[in-house]
Amino acid sequence: MQRMEDLTRADLDVVDARASSLGSRPLRPRDAATLILVDRSGSEHLVLMGRRHRRHKFMPGSFVFPGGRTDPADSRIAVANDLHPHEQAKLVGSPPRLTAARAKAIALSAIRETYEEAGLLIGREGPFSSRSPHWQGFVANRVCPSLQSLRFIARAITPPGRVRRFDTRFFAVWRSQVAVELAECPTDELEEIAWVPIRSAMELDIPTVTRTVLDDLAHRLEIDPELAPGQPVPFYFVRGKRVERVLL
Repeated sequence: MQRMEDLTRADLDVVDARASSLGSRPLRPRDAATLILVDRSGSEHLVLMGRRHRRHKFMPGSFVFPGGRTDPADSRIAVANDLHPHEQAKLVGSPPRLTAARAKAIALSAIRETYEEAGLLIGREGPFSSRSPHWQGFVANRVCPSLQSLRFIARAITPPGRVRRFDTRFFAVWRSQVAVELAECPTDELEEIAWVPIRSAMELDIPTVTRTVLDDLAHRLEIDPELAPGQPVPFYFVRGKRVERVLL
């Protein structure tokens, strides 16, 4: 299996050609978040994957986790529980340092995108109010979002020169933290949404970074089956001509 840190920057451009359209000018990475939902109710761990529509210009047809760009306004959304202190410390302390509000917005964007793309509302059932149009599904279904069970498990910055660049934080959460599962998704961003064994998911048509993060998650679950807070977080980025991996 090809992992991020085994590749040169040029190698990565080749293996992820569909997701790596080159841009004509340098771009600063934008904050983004992805959520890996893990089902541990059976004999093996399953993760939620969805296929991007082929009409999309960015990664058409690829399998991905729910996720997307961070909305800074999410920092003002009320939550039932904040991030675990150890998880917040990891987010805030990873260079460049974040404010607590920005860390909250990044984590909440993963929850919001999971609702929008997969129809899953993570939080606690009970009264919730918000004026934001992006959170009305939580209002209507009486679910107050909760960050307490999210685990920061990886970070990756899109290599320079791409037409889109993101500084993505990957979170994991148990399926048991889903308060409501809607029969239909609010958007058609993803299709063929399914729960897939982790090792099988790694064989799907997925970007190299997704495969690498899944491999990291599988190894972590072997030694840390409860996903304890505050554990080392692999961080992938390009330095010069190579992909680097460091632990936060």
